[in-house]
Amino acid sequence: MTCALAVEATARELERYRRRAAGLVVTGLAVLGAAVGLGVLVPEAAWGDDAAGLSAVVGILCLGGGTGSLVLARRMRRALGAAVWSAHPAVTVGRTGHATTVVLRAADGSETWPLAVVAARHRYEAVRPGPDGVLWWCGDPRVGGVLAPPGGEPLIWAKPLRGTRVRRIVVGQAEARGLLERPVPRRPQAAPAAPERGGPDRTAPDRVRSVAGPTYAVLAEHARRQALPQDRAPRPEADVRGVPWWRVRSLRRVAGLPSVLVALAFCAAVGAVALTGPPAEDAPKLWAAGAVSLAGLLYSAYRALVGGLPAARLMARAAVSAVSVSRRYVLLYDPHGGVPVLLLFPARGGPDDRPEAAVPLLLPGSRKRPRRGLPAVPAGIVELHGRWGFDPAGERLVPWVEGRPLWPGGPYREADAEGFAALVDRLAPPVEERLSP
Repeated sequence: MTCALAVEATARELERYRRRAAGLVVTGLAVLGAAVGLGVLVPEAAWGDDAAGLSAVVGILCLGGGTGSLVLARRMRRALGAAVWSAHPAVTVGRTGHATTVVLRAADGSETWPLAVVAARHRYEAVRPGPDGVLWWCGDPRVGGVLAPPGGEPLIWAKPLRGTRVRRIVVGQAEARGLLERPVPRRPQAAPAAPERGGPDRTAPDRVRSVAGPTYAVLAEHARRQALPQDRAPRPEADVRGVPWWRVRSLRRVAGLPSVLVALAFCAAVGAVALTGPPAEDAPKLWAAGAVSLAGLLYSAYRALVGGLPAARLMARAAVSAVSVSRRYVLLYDPHGGVPVLLLFPARGGPDDRPEAAVPLLLPGSRKRPRRGLPAVPAGIVELHGRWGFDPAGERLVPWVEGRPLWPGGPYREADAEGFAALVDRLAPPVEERLSP
């Protein structure tokens, strides 16, 4: 019998989760061992007591967090191995001072399931429904189960929300946000219905109709539903066609130069404090701060030299290339982190065309408004600049829309690449299409 673990991404993510939990346990034990060693080797030094106490606290936190994660990993494996994924309309309801609550609607619309997320706060974004308001679920809403964005990763444990009054309030808020009006997504692991022997199946007039894939018309309409109202334009940046690449704000971020400068500033600050002659008892703390700052500088410089700087130069070279082609685009958002993706279609095609390629984009805006600077129109014409026919890992194509570049967050991906159909389904989750009786 198939189960949710049959989805490759889900099985891979569960194994990663288990390994991270085991790593936390090992780290906690090692740090606790170091704390004991410091207490034994330097029992009379004041800094030794402080270091041993801090190490003990860190070790206990790592050990406790890793153990709890291992327990959740076991629960996830049981739930994912006992049932298949189902897709549901979903709404996130935030409650002050409480964990994030997700409200799912049953596929038949008969009930709603308010679920409390069991995860660290920094992982709440993983279960925030994307623009389509769809999440996958595997488990029993009365006991608990696993939530995931469309695609089956990352994995988050959720349990039923307690308290009749609280459940009623949360469900009311979700319904006020349009939970009941959202279309029913297609089941991700649904088996095709088999017709009766001797003729077509006439006993199930509401069965799901199979389609070859979403067309330009379907995806463009989907993009219009996802589009948000545009606020003021972002602060203009230097034109890459007339200045060196390092003068373009977006390319400096791609290269990782801001991170290098921040780490360098921390190192300079620690060095300045050291030159003032701090008290001897503060020397260990100063050495620790200096070591952390230097490690951060070396790490950020390594990332910039190995990956960031070459990528920025390649993008700048592709952006000013005289070789370009025109394509129609549809702008959609990946529920995995909200990454914008351009789906590309033949420039002179029709509404029934299927996507021929995809280009992920870097979010051009700030942390508060990450989408600021994306095209105002969710579907239109794009010019792709670059050298065609090269290995995408070594040369990226840069889309130009509305007279300015949109910097790619990954290589140009053609429709015949592995996983392309799954990507399209994740960007625009298919809904149940019912045949009339």
